[in-house]
Amino acid sequence: MAIPSFVDRVTVHVTGGNGGNGCASVHREKFKPLGGPDGGNGGDGGSIIVRVDPDLTTLVDYHRSSHRSATNGAQGKGDHQAGSKGGDVVLPVPDGTVISTPEGEVLADLVGPGAEFVAAAGGKGGLGNAALASSARKAPGFALLGEDGEERTVVLELKVVADIGLVGFPSAGKSSLVASISRARPKIADYPFTTLIPNLGVVVAGETTFTVADVPGLIEGASEGRGLGHDFLRHVERCAALIHVIDCATYEPGRDPLSDLDTIEAELTAHGGLEDRPRLVALNKVDVPDAREIAEMVTADLETRGMKVFSISTASHEGLDALKFAMAEVVTKRRAETAKPDTTRIIIRPQATGGVEFKVKKTPDGAWLVQGDKPERWVRQTDFTNAEATGYLADRLNRLGVEKALLEQGAVEGDGVMIGDGPNAVVFDFAPDVQAGAELLSRRGEDHRLEEDRPAAQRRKAKDEMYHARRSGEIEASPDLSEYGAGWTEDEVDLSPAESKAAQKAAERLARKQARELEAEQELRAELAFAAGQDIDIEAEDRK
Repeated sequence: MAIPSFVDRVTVHVTGGNGGNGCASVHREKFKPLGGPDGGNGGDGGSIIVRVDPDLTTLVDYHRSSHRSATNGAQGKGDHQAGSKGGDVVLPVPDGTVISTPEGEVLADLVGPGAEFVAAAGGKGGLGNAALASSARKAPGFALLGEDGEERTVVLELKVVADIGLVGFPSAGKSSLVASISRARPKIADYPFTTLIPNLGVVVAGETTFTVADVPGLIEGASEGRGLGHDFLRHVERCAALIHVIDCATYEPGRDPLSDLDTIEAELTAHGGLEDRPRLVALNKVDVPDAREIAEMVTADLETRGMKVFSISTASHEGLDALKFAMAEVVTKRRAETAKPDTTRIIIRPQATGGVEFKVKKTPDGAWLVQGDKPERWVRQTDFTNAEATGYLADRLNRLGVEKALLEQGAVEGDGVMIGDGPNAVVFDFAPDVQAGAELLSRRGEDHRLEEDRPAAQRRKAKDEMYHARRSGEIEASPDLSEYGAGWTEDEVDLSPAESKAAQKAAERLARKQARELEAEQELRAELAFAAGQDIDIEAEDRK
């Protein structure tokens, strides 16, 4: 089956990229066993962005390729390295594309070059343990998981942005009129439903330039699905005015200009949304003698209805100039009424804050259901294989007031609690103020092991306290000339290799100093004895 060249309505499944997981890492460096957490954050996932491209006129690119996905964010790494972000995927669409849900809810109406809408947002990356560290939680042994990207189904519907819309029965001459007043060259033939797609033409009338679009022929019942026009009535919704192109030379029985006009107006009313558009009437094919007489007969009746009537011929170009300038007048008036201010106003609509962040209700089976954006998002970010991460989640829920709300509504220990009601819901037993972790005795989500002193540090503190006590006179000081001070032994000192080497050198220097002092003392005693006239046994002195 061949792919059509013009597609104005498609259904697209879009999926944003998942956020990368955070990294749980500890800095490692020589002689620094506790270097601190250095896990980086995960990267955000890419988003699906729908953006207007003025060079496009159809949605045919999405006719067969209807699934679009963005790339995922990368996982964080150690040494504070954040994961790379996922790449966004931009879906170019024609000007005038309306984005809605399959149920019909309008999400965005993209008009103007560069207008864009985020159809599926990428997931946020998870925080690494470096970002989770605090004064109370100095070395988190966990990180947060990245969030999943948004996934949804959207309907892209093209509504042609034109100033003038041409409506009428098949073979009334709409395509011929577009070809006569512009450089557009639509397909023209002498059989009904020649036009299968809307055609656009640019018309210049004096100093005014505007666009004209013709809609495939309408017949009675078009708004209910008959013929082709019901699929394209949406393309005249943006038009500033409508031109009724009426065939005055038709030979079909039961048809005349007035009945044709009433039929088309009934279909426009059934479609809805076009009641405020001004109407012009173009009585076509007046180059045929009988058609000219019919046009002259119905002109007065049409004018009594408040419509401007123009007798034209797309073959001989009769009356086309008057019709073009009438179109330009309507367009100019419409543009003046809907003129935009010179200054672009940026409208910021912040989300409401301060409301209820979660709801708690009891299910028929006696369990408890917790619903809310924050609790459900926190659950998706938690790695339940890590006891410390589970404790961190419990602390967050407690600070948010979930435990308090459950207790106030009558929840008791052991009751089942479910957070979220989707596929990612988590069910656990209610146990308020339970300690998390097998060996931790601290608060949930915290690790106080790093706050405890090592045995060597405790011994140093004790010796330091004793030293200051002796200095202050609280206890009697005793002379101590040992290498490490009073009461210290080499085996008790927890020294690094560099410190041990320095201590050994200091001990050798002390020993040499003591030997020199002893030798000098002996020489001094010998000199004193010689000066006093005492006999000195040189051999005995040498033996010493």
